[in-house]
Amino acid sequence: MRENSDEKHSENLPVYESHPPAWLPKVHATADLGYVGFHPPRPGQDEDSLSENNVKNGFILGQPVAVEAFSAQAMINESLHSIDTLSKLERLMNDVFIHRADRIPIIPPSTFRIPMRVTLNDAKRQAWFADLANPDVPLHKLGKSVPHGAKGHDLLDLLHSNNVAIPRAVWFLRVFGANETAGLRNKPTYIPTQYSVDWANVVTGYMKKQLVEIALPSAPRLGLNIKQTFKGVLADTDTRDRWMSRFTYCLKLLRTFYAEDLIDHKTFLTWLVQQMITCNLAQAGFLTPLSDEYLDDIMVSRALTRPLVESCLNKLFEIRSTSAHDFLKVTEQLLKLLIQRVCLALPDALVSPKLWNSYSMLLDEIVFEGSASLPHDRYMEQNITDLRYLLSENLSDARERNRALSFYGPITQPSDRLGTAVSDVKLLNSISGDTDMNSITYFREDINDPSFKEKLDMLLTWSVTPLQYGDHRPFAAVTLICIWRNKAHARASKRAITKPNDFLQDQLFDWLDTSEIAGEANSIRDVALLYGKLVKHEIFSYSAYIQRLIARGEPGVCYAEEPASRHRQILNWIPLFKSSSSLINQRKVTLHGARARETPEDVAEREIRKEIRAVLPELFGVAAISKQTSTTLSERCKRLMAATRFEQVRTFRQWLLPFFKTCFLRTDVDGSVLLKSYLVVTELMTFTKCFHSMLDLTLSMLEHCVDAESMDSLLNTFCRHITIWNCMNVMPAIVKALDTAHQVWKLRGVQCRPLLALIMRFDNSRHLSEASRERIESDLAAFTLALRPIVEHAEPIPDLSELLDLLNDDDPNAPSAYANRLWIKYRTSLDWASKVWDSTVTTLRHISEKAFDTEIRRNCALRCGAFLWKVDQHLPNGIDGDVLQWLVGPGRVVVASLNAATWDVLAFVLIYLVVHGALKTTTILRGLIYPAWHMGAGTANQPLISETHLSAANVLCSRLLLGKAESDEMPLFDAQSIRTKRQEVYDEPHFSLLVSSIPTLISLEINKELPESLRLESTSLRCQLCQESGFRQGAYRNLDIIREAFENSPYLIDEDPTSENLSKRAIAGLRMILCDSTDEANIYDWPEVTCLLSPWKIAATTVQMQLQVKKLGRALSQESTSEFATTNLNKLISMLFHHTKTAEEAYYVGEMARGTDTNVASKFINRGFQCMIDLFTEHPSNSTTSVQECFQRVGELLRVLVHISLTFRDSPASSLIVEPQVQDAFIATLENKFKAIEPQALSENNMDSLLLNQQLVLLSRLLQFVLSFRCCWTPQSKDACINLSALLFRLTLRFAIEDNSGMNNYSILIDTLLVLFDELSHDSKSITFDPFRYYPNYTATDIPTDIPPHRRKQIISLLAHLLPASAVTNLVNAHRDSQGNTVYGTPVVNKPWEWIENLGEPSAVDPKDEEKERLHLRYLVKNSGSLSLDTFGARITGDGVKQEMLNEGGQLEGYLRPFEDGMSENVFIRDWRETRWDTEPLSEATIRLRSEHESGAFAGSESSTAHTLRASPSSSVISHSSTQATGSSRQQPSPAQAVRSRPEVIDLDVVQVSSGSVKGKETMKRKASAMTISDDEIEIIEGPVIVRTNTTTKKQKAGKAPAAGKSRGRKK
Repeated sequence: MRENSDEKHSENLPVYESHPPAWLPKVHATADLGYVGFHPPRPGQDEDSLSENNVKNGFILGQPVAVEAFSAQAMINESLHSIDTLSKLERLMNDVFIHRADRIPIIPPSTFRIPMRVTLNDAKRQAWFADLANPDVPLHKLGKSVPHGAKGHDLLDLLHSNNVAIPRAVWFLRVFGANETAGLRNKPTYIPTQYSVDWANVVTGYMKKQLVEIALPSAPRLGLNIKQTFKGVLADTDTRDRWMSRFTYCLKLLRTFYAEDLIDHKTFLTWLVQQMITCNLAQAGFLTPLSDEYLDDIMVSRALTRPLVESCLNKLFEIRSTSAHDFLKVTEQLLKLLIQRVCLALPDALVSPKLWNSYSMLLDEIVFEGSASLPHDRYMEQNITDLRYLLSENLSDARERNRALSFYGPITQPSDRLGTAVSDVKLLNSISGDTDMNSITYFREDINDPSFKEKLDMLLTWSVTPLQYGDHRPFAAVTLICIWRNKAHARASKRAITKPNDFLQDQLFDWLDTSEIAGEANSIRDVALLYGKLVKHEIFSYSAYIQRLIARGEPGVCYAEEPASRHRQILNWIPLFKSSSSLINQRKVTLHGARARETPEDVAEREIRKEIRAVLPELFGVAAISKQTSTTLSERCKRLMAATRFEQVRTFRQWLLPFFKTCFLRTDVDGSVLLKSYLVVTELMTFTKCFHSMLDLTLSMLEHCVDAESMDSLLNTFCRHITIWNCMNVMPAIVKALDTAHQVWKLRGVQCRPLLALIMRFDNSRHLSEASRERIESDLAAFTLALRPIVEHAEPIPDLSELLDLLNDDDPNAPSAYANRLWIKYRTSLDWASKVWDSTVTTLRHISEKAFDTEIRRNCALRCGAFLWKVDQHLPNGIDGDVLQWLVGPGRVVVASLNAATWDVLAFVLIYLVVHGALKTTTILRGLIYPAWHMGAGTANQPLISETHLSAANVLCSRLLLGKAESDEMPLFDAQSIRTKRQEVYDEPHFSLLVSSIPTLISLEINKELPESLRLESTSLRCQLCQESGFRQGAYRNLDIIREAFENSPYLIDEDPTSENLSKRAIAGLRMILCDSTDEANIYDWPEVTCLLSPWKIAATTVQMQLQVKKLGRALSQESTSEFATTNLNKLISMLFHHTKTAEEAYYVGEMARGTDTNVASKFINRGFQCMIDLFTEHPSNSTTSVQECFQRVGELLRVLVHISLTFRDSPASSLIVEPQVQDAFIATLENKFKAIEPQALSENNMDSLLLNQQLVLLSRLLQFVLSFRCCWTPQSKDACINLSALLFRLTLRFAIEDNSGMNNYSILIDTLLVLFDELSHDSKSITFDPFRYYPNYTATDIPTDIPPHRRKQIISLLAHLLPASAVTNLVNAHRDSQGNTVYGTPVVNKPWEWIENLGEPSAVDPKDEEKERLHLRYLVKNSGSLSLDTFGARITGDGVKQEMLNEGGQLEGYLRPFEDGMSENVFIRDWRETRWDTEPLSEATIRLRSEHESGAFAGSESSTAHTLRASPSSSVISHSSTQATGSSRQQPSPAQAVRSRPEVIDLDVVQVSSGSVKGKETMKRKASAMTISDDEIEIIEGPVIVRTNTTTKKQKAGKAPAAGKSRGRKK
């Protein structure tokens, strides 16, 4: 029964069939060759045959070859060594690849379709948007169609009101935009990114509408009593929340739009910068963070960054000046941060002269605060130091560039030649009687100094030129040379080098031989004087001079030879102080020949002696001539005056001076005779400038002086020529002689106050010893105390009624006796001298009214003068101070009321007191003459002066300052005394008072209220005074005083501008002081003498021109005189510019025009531009010499204009204006010049041309200069500047590659471009804000790649096209030609609105097996994305992974790869995969250390699962989705979000998906967590490095599948 059941059951069992595993591949794809390693049993197989052999020995397969030991190695080797083996193998593989490629189909067409728009009712539309806002509703359900309806701002409001998530909202808007542009794509003018521009305008308009709602209350108006209420959108809580919610939602959309190129970057950034410019402070609080967020992209372009910086600085200035400053601190700090970032990344944005001039101080403060506020972290110390350095360096560089573009800074002289010469002349002219000659550093110590010769020539020429003033000049020159010679001697002795004697001899001879002024006949007397002193001090050898002339065969030296040599006169005139008979004979032979017995000098000397005996009859004991035909001393000694310097010195030193010294010892010669003779001789020596002889005579007479009158004469001689004595460097000897004389007189019991005063003045704390100085000071103190003892109560002074009786007393001793009585009685009173003077003036008025006889009045005046002189001697400080105090005080009224007779007596008394030293000339000028001139000028505060008063003041001034010494009207002693006291007037501080009175005299001369005779008298007095040698010497010593006197005089400032006469008189008066011109008709003509731009006159010419242009500036401001002033000013400017041909002259012409007002300076600037235009037009461009000369002249004119405009750089309110027509012509001229040199500049051969580079630099600087002025832009100028910008950009590109000129042309060109762009943008009157309008229309690909990186970055920032920061950056379309070469085509066009992201739809069902067999494919490829695979040249390779692998574990790939016929796997990847070992579980210690090292949730998660992680066999590749958000969700996360969104590291090998696979315990634990991880959060990392060991592993048997969960061992 059981068997039946079993049989029945067995009959029901199915037939067993052996099937291979599902994962086992076939041997062949089409042929039925079975499976690899799978051999199932089959009926009739050999193994089933039970033969005897099989039973005994087992089944043994037969050998495939006949011989068991057969080897095919020889055959293989023979084939391999065959020549065509490799070719056969290559053909075989090629055929395989071709066959395989032919069988692979192409990529199928794209199946993507844009969701279409449908019209829905309100309910369905609302429902659809509700689903869109619901994250649980997948987008592929909503992506079939989208509702049609709202647009623009309404659409954005709809998304915000439904609170649609940003990624889903962006998807919907992208679909909406794709549908909007669908109808335009087939048009030829379609631009894919145009809708981004339109959408950017929509979004920015939406944001602008929200920002407009933030309004500020308006300031209350004065005078309007209207109650105002203000309610802003941010004031109420509800409205603020709604506004903030909408604005925040808009910003989130904006970030995604910007990142995905859905809005045009350029349009949005331009709008953002414009809003920063126009917003108020409340709006700035929202726009500033937005600017900070997009600042990196803004800083790519300078066109955006520069206006942003200006707006930030402006907002900072507003914040600091507003009362709400405390509420805007965050905004203020953020604005500062923006500027600091710009300073670091794009410092070119700060290179803008007008921006810098307005905000330079604020920029300095911001950068300083920024560097100081950086955190002090020791880990970041180096980075912070670098940031601070970069900030300071970039700001310093911007400062220097802006200052250069503004032409701001000290004007340096182009060369040292003229500048040094002018400074040397000023130094030499500053020498006075108080100058310490040893302290003057004129020459440098080094004898090899190349400037020594120029300085020596300058010194020698200064000492003899008629363009300078003062008899002291030759002596000063000799002393300076002597001081240098002595120092050089000492230095040569110490260093054992050659002494400078021969060197000086050669240099001095060369000057005589080559100097123009040395060869002039008019200069021979001064040259002889100069070289006579050089010979005297043995600096110049007269004998060597003769020998050198003879040695070189100088023709014409002897008088018998013609033509005459220039050295003949010099040899004849140079005096010999220490001459030997041999030298005299050598001179005689050289000049007159060997046979001359009597020379003309001998004859002249006899005649001169005869004349001197005639003027000194008493000294020589000859009878005086009763009748003299001439009254002047110079006319009586004509032969002496006309004699050569040799004859004059020889007569004085070898005859007159020795004879005079013998007279001191003769008893038959009276002292009065000696004094009179001394006065005559010193006068003759003054005429002939024999000051050494005069000094010897004076010192000799000082030793024998015994009376006060002689001492006064000697002291006058010393004082009168103090400057000459100082320049002769004999002050120590004079001081010593005076001190000796004082001690001699002191031993005699006589104290001489003038002697003591002169000793202290000459000593000047330099020559006397301390003991001698203290002794003299004690003598002065004792003398003062003796004259005015100190008592407690001084006796009051009554009326001096006895003075009237004194003046009528004929006793010559009466004045002295009366003065002695007064002193004895009232010497303790401090004001007794003032009372005496006041009583004297009253008495003189009484006498002049009573006595009508002139002789009687003169006698009374003489007694009065003698009395006052004696009173002066009884006063410790003299009567001068008391008289001055009376004249400027109560005496002004008294003096104004004096009549002519009183004035005659008073003038006589004053002259007498001046002659005897009781009064100073300066006292009379300050107390009487200057006030009279001020009154005569007729100011509003002073009454008109009487004719008598003014005439008397003029006469008195003439006698004091212009009196001649040769007339018989005044004794020689008196004349010399007056000239001595006159010297003080020309020294400071009195000279400035005299100069300031010259404009007063000029105003007086045109006073119509005065008689014509008085005005002419004043004019004559002024002319004579200004032409005095002493006055000229003081003027050139103090040129600044001259300028200030004429510029600041109230008589020239407060005059009527319409009064042309006074202006002419003032300019003519100044010219008379400086250059001897009295012509008032042509005061605006350039003088004919060319020496006005020489070192001698250029400083004086500067003063003169400055006054002229200032006067013309005042006339320009008046309508009645503007036309006349314009004509004269243009004439003057043209002459100045016409004569300016060197850089040195340009510097000083610029100095002449400095300090003028804006109108005059503008005239100079415009006229200068016109002159440049004329120069560029006149000189042809085909002549190199002509072009070089033209550019040189233009460069000098530019230097002048820069110098003039410098004073106006700091005051924008008074900026200069360029006339439109001048600007048009000048810029057009520059454009033509740039075009002319552009071909040469772009040529490879002319890159290093010096002339070309100089022209390029000059033209660039000219363009910078004209753009630095305020002007009115015309269409012509703008068009020319636009053309220039394109031309300059081309030149910039050329010089950016390689600039070997050494002139840094690139830097100058790039800065010129920056200024040009700023000026064009600033002048733009377009309603639309377009900062890129005038920038180069280039792309980054157009810029040459061989430009240095830093320059390339700088140039790219100037382009009008922003760098496209998108997915298509650096992508181009490419294809392969017939040879297989890659051909690059056009750049890839960005189509952000057409590339809609993947909707996340589920995968389609696998195609049927029939479809695979029909297509002969193992796998199918889908082309359903919005961006077709054809775009990337994708192709099907035939490789793939079975779908079931995802459910069977990642290890299956390693076992399937050996059986996959694919070529896509890299050999290194395959080697790594096949040699991989499994990782070992981490130890607990390792897990603990890793958890301690990591931080946050990520570390905790990693440590908790570290023992389950396995290393991935793949390389470390972070997916694009993990590092960059998708197009619908890309935004800038906060730091916290960045930590939370960090991708988790997962080993793909342990991720289990298939439920049918058998896994280990560790794998099963990770299954649930791995299933919840998104693809965007997966990161594939590298596994540990494999270290192969000696451990052997068992190989799997062939045909066996690997067990699940098992793998090969791996060790670290």
